[in-house]
Amino acid sequence: MSDRRTEILRAATRVIARRGVRGLRVGELAAEAGVSTSLIYYHFTDRAGILRRTLEFISDRADRYTAERDLGPGLGPDPVDPRAELAQVLLLELQDTPEVRENSTAWGELRASAVFDADLREDVAKATHTWVHEIADLLAHARPTGTAPAHAAAAERLTALLEGLSVRWLSGSLPLEHARALLADAIEAELDHA
Repeated sequence: MSDRRTEILRAATRVIARRGVRGLRVGELAAEAGVSTSLIYYHFTDRAGILRRTLEFISDRADRYTAERDLGPGLGPDPVDPRAELAQVLLLELQDTPEVRENSTAWGELRASAVFDADLREDVAKATHTWVHEIADLLAHARPTGTAPAHAAAAERLTALLEGLSVRWLSGSLPLEHARALLADAIEAELDHA
């Protein structure tokens, strides 16, 4: 991806996190990215293209920061421990960093807007399906005696819980540490479920 296009997507994520999908204006996006509106249309064709590519950017960025395994001495899991890997991947979605806050806020806004936008709904459904599948794969490694349908159902529950906890944390109705503790308990419950 070109540097200009990446910067436009970073700017779109910032604007969506700050003003919501309905507040996304191409002129404001252009100013935020430091480019012309014609360059935005060149790269993304229309508003739907901007939203679609921003959703992909957010998903890719989340994949990067949840793939970070080295959190420092004593903080990261044993790389051969699939239970710890699953927990870490999910818990890294609840970090009080500007990047995670921005990503989670923009993801929540895009997901909420998909209720009213059929084109966006399809893209959000695909991104959600991919995420659930990735978590189901981690569950299969962590709990190899389970079945594929059981792993998929557990992944649906964990990702839905994470989204809900994230919204509560970001809206100030749930402290971050409590959200992380609730998620950690749910992960353990899913892993211990026969």
